[in-house]
Amino acid sequence: MADKMKALIEQAEKDLLHTYNRYQIVLDRGEGVSLYDVNGKRYLDFVAGIAVFALGYGNREYNDALKAQIDKVLHTSNYFYNEPAIKAAGLLKKVSGMDRVFFTNSGAEAVEGALKAAVKYANTVKGSGEHDVIAMEHSFHGRTYGALSVTGNAHYRENYGRMPGSVKFAAFNDLSSVEALITKDTAAVILEPVQGEGGLTPATEEFLRGVRRLCDENGALLIFDEIQCGMGRTGYMYAWQKYGIRPDIMTSAKALGCGVPVGAFLMTEEVGQNSLKAGDHGTTYGGNPFACAAVCKVLELYEKDHIIEHVRETAPYLEEKLQALADRYPFITERRGRGLMQGLVFDRPVSDIIIKGMDRGLILINAGSNILRFVPPLVVTKDDIDEMTAILDSVLAEV
Repeated sequence: MADKMKALIEQAEKDLLHTYNRYQIVLDRGEGVSLYDVNGKRYLDFVAGIAVFALGYGNREYNDALKAQIDKVLHTSNYFYNEPAIKAAGLLKKVSGMDRVFFTNSGAEAVEGALKAAVKYANTVKGSGEHDVIAMEHSFHGRTYGALSVTGNAHYRENYGRMPGSVKFAAFNDLSSVEALITKDTAAVILEPVQGEGGLTPATEEFLRGVRRLCDENGALLIFDEIQCGMGRTGYMYAWQKYGIRPDIMTSAKALGCGVPVGAFLMTEEVGQNSLKAGDHGTTYGGNPFACAAVCKVLELYEKDHIIEHVRETAPYLEEKLQALADRYPFITERRGRGLMQGLVFDRPVSDIIIKGMDRGLILINAGSNILRFVPPLVVTKDDIDEMTAILDSVLAEV
């Protein structure tokens, strides 16, 4: 069986474009919060496909809903209506408090659409001109050109020359830096209420309220990227709801489909009426019946299975266990995050810790070179957290 794993990896390296430095594991199936490789080895998964598989693997109701939709119709086109998209939009509006929905295939596409809507709104309301966008340092919004242009880690952009649009970068959680950049020509400020790739750093309430005020004073739109921190991960369906600071545009993806590639950008009625019109934006697959059947079932199961309540019950236990590790080991300098979106900051790279953890059956990933990221399925239990802590503790004891 080991030869099978090796052969598959060798074939992949011959056929796939080498844009990932993958771990040397070929995953085969999942159950609950566990993944299994082609050799049958079990791994406790605290990554969830990077905050995607909120409901865990093998959820029977979710799987059955997708099978039923496959037997009806997978795809039509956006020249026609389809019932799952209509239902999914209504459910998403209800849980988000937003007014209009556009379904995409991914989070990066949702960001692209949000930026287009913001610039079109500025051109409509303020008049045509060079309308800039303010983004945050250390942010991450995606790999496509528009999303990359507002991603605040320079190393993601440095190989691609000049980015599209006029983008300025402010310091996250530093309101004065936003105030120094924003003008009447600013189309939008975009930020993550909890930065993911940037280090699991939550925005403060003071910062969010201040940015909201600055946007209102300057006629700029506020865009919240909730792709990773949304869908219940922080104990609220969307992280901004903790403080009630409503954005003008919001992006969602990852756990929105729990494995089916689907994203969305949402907006207020005001933005909807003054931005994208027929012909301004489109997608072949976005909002197709299969993807939207997934969204419908995910949102139904969140309510039926009380996922948000479970996160609020379980997250403090994860925080407690991670904080205990931080207190025990001097090379861990900080625990930070919110809900089931946590990070441990180290004074050194964490790649060896991740590999040793995988050897012992624990899947973790990093956020930056020196931060361990914990984004398990939202159905994770205290027993799962205990198992994770024991494995990680055994690894850290050897560091």
